[in-house]
Amino acid sequence: MAGHSKWANIQHRKGRQDEKRQRIWTRVVREIMVAARTGGGDPSANPRLRLAIDKAKAANMPADTIRRNVDKATGNLEGVTYEEIRYEGYGIGGAAIIVDTMTDNRVRTVAEVRHIFSKHGGNLGSEGSVAFQFKHCGQLIFAPGTSEDAVMEVALDAGAEDVISDEDGAIEVLTEPGSFEAVRDALQAAGLTPEVAEVTWRADNNIALEGDDAAKMQKLLDALEDLDDVQDVFHNAEMDEA
Repeated sequence: MAGHSKWANIQHRKGRQDEKRQRIWTRVVREIMVAARTGGGDPSANPRLRLAIDKAKAANMPADTIRRNVDKATGNLEGVTYEEIRYEGYGIGGAAIIVDTMTDNRVRTVAEVRHIFSKHGGNLGSEGSVAFQFKHCGQLIFAPGTSEDAVMEVALDAGAEDVISDEDGAIEVLTEPGSFEAVRDALQAAGLTPEVAEVTWRADNNIALEGDDAAKMQKLLDALEDLDDVQDVFHNAEMDEA
């Protein structure tokens, strides 16, 4: 199935994430603690915890740090309790935004999120106001030049839902969240390593923003991502690099 070009946006997003690499440990620790608290401390029986530990290892977090935070979450050590809260709203040009947070103080978090939306020209909406425009799925993206036939054969055999070829040659594999690990592992075993591999909220349709609108939207997204309680920000804006 053919798709529109998104490789430049993927690379742009990865570059901005790399600039904020020093903050990733804080977010990964929270994800580990919530995953362990809700699904137990055994990674073999808790897919969400396995994915969180994978993120921690990718960020070079020591094994003892990972274990210590699992122990905190499961009651073996004293620690802070976080709750997950999702906020939805609109950015520049009506672009849809989902903000996932983990917080020990929901009053503080909603005030900060609302302030950022208002300050940067967006609007915080009610629950469900934009989530219908996204699909919760596993997403693996391969760089242009990767063999589409090879990716498709392995991915579909491993249980992927769809393989999409973008205009610029990037290849996107979509899975059900529960099939993500099996598809990822099968692709890696075949020597096919994705540039992006995550369970995410993928927009059904994107809104193109250019020039000043793109710059304003990026400022809004950056401000949201800079909040201490924010874990992830998902949106459907496709921005140029101006």
